[in-house]
This record gives sequence, structure tokens and C-alpha cells, in this order.
Amino acid sequence: MEKNLPSKSINIKGHTVYYDDETKDGIYYLSQDLDFNEADVFFEYAKMHQKADFEDDQERQFTLFYNSSRGIYWLGRR
Repeated sequence: MEKNLPSKSINIKGHTVYYDDETKDGIYYLSQDLDFNEADVFFEYAKMHQKADFEDDQERQFTLFYNSSRGIYWLGRR
């Protein structure tokens, strides 16, 4: 599941998320399109299940991963 983490990170609604240029649209969706409660659902689900799949308004598909031993999130494309 986890490989080398992307080099970029951003704080989204209190959560640090690692990402790369390939997933910047997913970062925009989580940080700008969704309100706090909507985005938090994905973070909580990923925390409980190690990942949360979602798609943005243009049907681009992403996975928000969570590593509990390191306490970090990162975003990948599906």
C-alpha cells in the first residue's frame, strides 16, 4: 500500500495530506469544493479503514490513504 510518500504536503481542514501533481485536483476537491463536515467523512473513513475512495465533480477517481503507525494521510489516483 504505502510506497515513497509524495514530496508535497498541505493542511486540509486540520489534516496534513501528502500529494503530488497527479493528485492536485483531488486536493482541490477536498480543500475547496467540500465543506468541513463533508471532507471530514473521508478522513474519518480512511482513518478507520486505511483508505477512502472518492471522486470529484469531474468523475476523477482518488484514494485517500491513512497510515496509522505514522499518523499520516496521502492522496493517490485510481
